[in-house]
Amino acid sequence: MTILLLADHDGHTLNDATARALSAAREIGNAVHVLVAGENVQPVAQAAAELSGVDKVLVADSSALAHLLATPVADLMAQLSADYTAIVAPATSIGKDILPRVAAKCDVMQVSDVTRVVSADTFERPIYAGNAIETVQSLDALKVVTIRCSAFDAAPTASTSAPLESIAVPVREWKTRFENEELTKSDCPELTSARVVVSGGRGLGSAEAFHAVMEPLAERLHAAIGASRAAVDANYAPNDLQVGQTGKIVAPELYIAVGISGAIQHLAGMKDSKIIVAINKDPDAPIFQVADFGLVGDLFPLVPEFVQALG
Repeated sequence: MTILLLADHDGHTLNDATARALSAAREIGNAVHVLVAGENVQPVAQAAAELSGVDKVLVADSSALAHLLATPVADLMAQLSADYTAIVAPATSIGKDILPRVAAKCDVMQVSDVTRVVSADTFERPIYAGNAIETVQSLDALKVVTIRCSAFDAAPTASTSAPLESIAVPVREWKTRFENEELTKSDCPELTSARVVVSGGRGLGSAEAFHAVMEPLAERLHAAIGASRAAVDANYAPNDLQVGQTGKIVAPELYIAVGISGAIQHLAGMKDSKIIVAINKDPDAPIFQVADFGLVGDLFPLVPEFVQALG
């Protein structure tokens, strides 16, 4: 069984999510081909070829695939699907955008957010905001699967590189086009792959307070910064920092929740963290039910004291 894995990248760097999805793909089939689509993506393809468990890297280099627009990439993957038993992608914004189109074009079901591979056709995935685990068996000849990357370890680097193969991209007019993008620049680690995440919530009260309290803490811990949905809705933080069912799913070694009450949709995005620390002035806040360590009190004096104590 050969698996086609869509590489997640920004045009320059291979996302760690690809290495995690690769670990899942190896459990589904005995051979994995990685598709690197985009424009001028040779460095990304080389990085993918160096991952352990990759048998071949397919390089689709074309201006039509720049920015990984869903329509052309999905069309390409649908054309390639005849040679594979499963198509896999990380459950990132890219994978969630492209794979449903692939499934529709191939007229098969999609199994989303897989957290465990039971067998080549049976998977586990969370439902009801993570409060239940559903076991799904797909009887389709082609399996289309997105992987919740926090549930799998990243594949290591191999001692030898997999071969690269260039593939042709059909030339046609597309109804979608790339206009522009606005990126949040930060020196912090990427949220979904960070070992430590510190998240702020509505309790911070303002965007100014969010930055004043969270940034020194993140800097001292070399952590990524996250935010609750309430904080994002209140414009304390940009939406690409949102952690939760409608945001990003994280499972770091350490998660510190500051001023976050613990709504169920937020807990769905972080409750698999190895160690959870909660700082909240409300002793009855739901976040304390999942926290390993809790600190009840006013976050404004407590967090600076905590940062100072870290040395």
